[in-house]
Amino acid sequence: MSRLIVISNRVSVPKAAGAAGAQGGLAVALNSALRENRGIWFGWSGQETEEFTGHLDMQRNDGVTTATIDLEPQDIEEYYNGYANRTLWPLFHYRIDLTEYDRNFGEGYERVNRRFADSLRPLIDQDDLVWVHDYHLLPLGSMLRTQGVKNRIGLFLHTPWPPTRLLVSLPFHERLVESMLAYDVIGFQTEEWLGSFLHYLEKEMGLEIGADGCVEYQGRRIIAQAFPIGIDFAEFTEGASSDEAREAHDKLKASVRGRKILIGVDRLDYSKGLGERFESFSRFLADNPDQSSQSVLLQIAPPSRGDVESYQQIREDLERKTGHINGAHADVAFVPIRYVNRGYPRRQLAGFYRAADVGLVTPLRDGMNLVAKEYVAAQDEADPGVLILSQFAGAALQLDDALLVNPHSLEDVSEAIKRALVMPLEERRSRHSKLLASVRDADVDFWREQFVKVLFGAPCMEAQDLSAQDASN
Repeated sequence: MSRLIVISNRVSVPKAAGAAGAQGGLAVALNSALRENRGIWFGWSGQETEEFTGHLDMQRNDGVTTATIDLEPQDIEEYYNGYANRTLWPLFHYRIDLTEYDRNFGEGYERVNRRFADSLRPLIDQDDLVWVHDYHLLPLGSMLRTQGVKNRIGLFLHTPWPPTRLLVSLPFHERLVESMLAYDVIGFQTEEWLGSFLHYLEKEMGLEIGADGCVEYQGRRIIAQAFPIGIDFAEFTEGASSDEAREAHDKLKASVRGRKILIGVDRLDYSKGLGERFESFSRFLADNPDQSSQSVLLQIAPPSRGDVESYQQIREDLERKTGHINGAHADVAFVPIRYVNRGYPRRQLAGFYRAADVGLVTPLRDGMNLVAKEYVAAQDEADPGVLILSQFAGAALQLDDALLVNPHSLEDVSEAIKRALVMPLEERRSRHSKLLASVRDADVDFWREQFVKVLFGAPCMEAQDLSAQDASN
């Protein structure tokens, strides 16, 4: 049986059984696949070393082997803080105004990908399947090919893929995309991101896209396909029924003293539209004075990428907006926005989701957004909350029974909040049952099994049929 080699920027080491609920759904699914296939998870340790040696730290936890390397401070600054998060991330989220182009960033990005390839190559056996994840490692497949790796290699991009007219602003964009054609399978979250990628291949590289959805390049056939990712539904719903979740639910409910709860859970990032969300909630409070003291927005926003200046600015802006809105609408017994800069274990989050009458998931652009799916999965089917979802999140294509909004429009989101808070129980149940079926049936295991099946060697026509199955779910 072929082993599965997973490569990502960071590695999630499996937790002990009692702490499994603290892991993300993607980590749980990949760890499950790695256990089934005697696999290895390779990536950066998250640690610095004075001088790069390529030393592999090999560990085995809960049946999964992990292999990590340390990086030099210059690597981290140029590859991670630089090209990955100040060049590709904003560009891929359509924020060309925040995109920084620096030759040193590009050189660091290629250097670290080459170091990944050099360290990974000795671990790959002849029949292994190699699965690379995300924008940090786009050229890794090409670098492995130059070292003689002939294995099936797949790439899955968790972010959006930008329109051609934006991507061509990236220096050496041709070289980056050409390197991606060394993969056998390239997966995207949605048909929209897939379509943008194929449009680039046609317009900028003159390639023909086959009727079966495959691309021929330099004698090779590449499958590019949409594989919408899901959550670990069984694990998450089990956690939502735990004592820890019930305690979190009851504590939050008691603290608001009968008021309605709106919840947002997002990494602190400009793509999440948190500033626009706060302003929309402020508009709701101003436009509905009869309800202004009856609703509380709990925004959980763990900080991220603190070394990047634009992220520091986001935090300052949100703290200022929170103070302004609370100052305008609070009284001695009530504060409308609870803004929390820390993370919580998944079971506690499930309890918070279940307590919330409205889930506010309003990113300006998002590859998928699993918070939307977690909110749906956590609800009480007898008395579910309402999901308000940005039309620019990948999840909107699957969760079209949510209240879909334009997050740039304060009025649109404000009106959706009002509608959600007064929505009749029968409509809430009807919408939730359809959303729940989608989240349950297209879970993370379904996503992983589809990708691995195609990576294993399914012909292009079969891959196209699988994509059609996705669209029907």
